[in-house]
Amino acid sequence: MSKQPIDLGTALAGFDEIWSPRIVAHVNDYDVRLAKVAGVHVWHVHENTDEFFHVLDGTLDIALREEAGERVVTLPRGSVFVVPRGTYHKPSSVDGASLLLFEPTGTLTVGDVHEEVPEYVDVTVGHDISAQPAENVLR
Repeated sequence: MSKQPIDLGTALAGFDEIWSPRIVAHVNDYDVRLAKVAGVHVWHVHENTDEFFHVLDGTLDIALREEAGERVVTLPRGSVFVVPRGTYHKPSSVDGASLLLFEPTGTLTVGDVHEEVPEYVDVTVGHDISAQPAENVLR
């Protein structure tokens, strides 16, 4: 990881893949990830960890399966939301969005249990942003 400031806008401009987060920093045992999203992810659950979403640009919908039934929360630009551990959820964005995520290092993008994963969803624990050329990331 870089010991220099990282410009998030520049980092986001350095990749085009959707549902394929980039790790921009570490905080204790957590990854700080950037992701571009569009369309629909998959129903999945993280059994042992909450998942933090911050919408940097666009709008994100997160469908949730809770005891009381299914509901959808809509997160406009600037909003944050935490999906509690053990809650099945399915993020989506009709027009696309850019996200900042906090997750324990090693957390799979499709959780511990998930439905069939389409090709456009990257099953990963995140890609290190430093794999991008430094001039495309550092400020």
